[in-house]
Amino acid sequence: GERVESFQRRLQSRRSILDFVIEDANRFQKRLGSGDKEKLDQYLTGVREIERRIEMAESFGANADPEMPTPDGVPQSQEAYVSMMYDLLILAFQTDSTRVSTLLLGHDGDNRSFSEIDIPEGHHDLTHHQKKQERIDKVKQIDRWYVTQFARFLEKMKVTPDTDGKSLLDNSMILYGSGNADGNSHTHENLPILLAGSGGGLLKPGRFVNHQSQPLNNLFLSMADRNGVDDLDRFGDSTGRLSNV
Repeated sequence: GERVESFQRRLQSRRSILDFVIEDANRFQKRLGSGDKEKLDQYLTGVREIERRIEMAESFGANADPEMPTPDGVPQSQEAYVSMMYDLLILAFQTDSTRVSTLLLGHDGDNRSFSEIDIPEGHHDLTHHQKKQERIDKVKQIDRWYVTQFARFLEKMKVTPDTDGKSLLDNSMILYGSGNADGNSHTHENLPILLAGSGGGLLKPGRFVNHQSQPLNNLFLSMADRNGVDDLDRFGDSTGRLSNV
C-alpha cells in the first residue's frame, strides 16, 4: 500500500523546477549577451524536456501493488531509464554542476532480464554460461545493448557545445567498462575498457590500444594527472602511469 500512497504524495508535491527559477532567469537574462542567452535557453529547454519525460512516466499512474517487495527493474522500461540518466549527466556537465560523475548501469549481481531485445533470462545467470554458445550469444546481445545506449550518450555529448566552443565530449574523459572480463570464471584480466573524449586535448581518442598486462589503476592515475591531481603517487594496486592514452 505504501507504493500508491507515495505516488499520490509525489503528484501533490511536484511542481516544475522552472516555476521556482523562471522569474530570476528572466531577470538575469536581460543582463546577458546573446551567446550566454542562448546557453541559458538551452539549459532551461533541457530541464523542461527531462521534466516532461518524468511527467509522462508518472502519467500512467501508480503501479499495481503486487503485495511483495519491490523487485529489481523499476522503472519498467530500462531503455527509457538509462537514457534519462545519461541526459541528466549531460545537463550536470553543461551547467558545471559537477565535473566528476559516476553512473552504475548494472551491479555485479544484477539479474535483470532484457525484454527490449527478447531475452527473458537474467543477465547474471547468463554470464555463468558454462561455455554454452546460446548463452554466450545472449550475453553478447546484452553487451551490445548497453554499448548502444552509451553510444547515444556520446553522440549527445559530441553535439553539445561547451563554453569554449568545443563540444562537451572534446573537454571530457568518459570511462566505460566493467571490473569483470568473463562472468563465467570471474576473471579480471583483459578488461573491456573504453575511454572516450579528448580530455581538453590531453587524450588521443579513436584508437584501440593493447596495453598488455597492467593494472587498471594505472589508467586511473594517468587520468588523475590530467585532472590536475599532482600529489597522487599510487592508487590501489597501481604500478605506475599508463602511457599512450
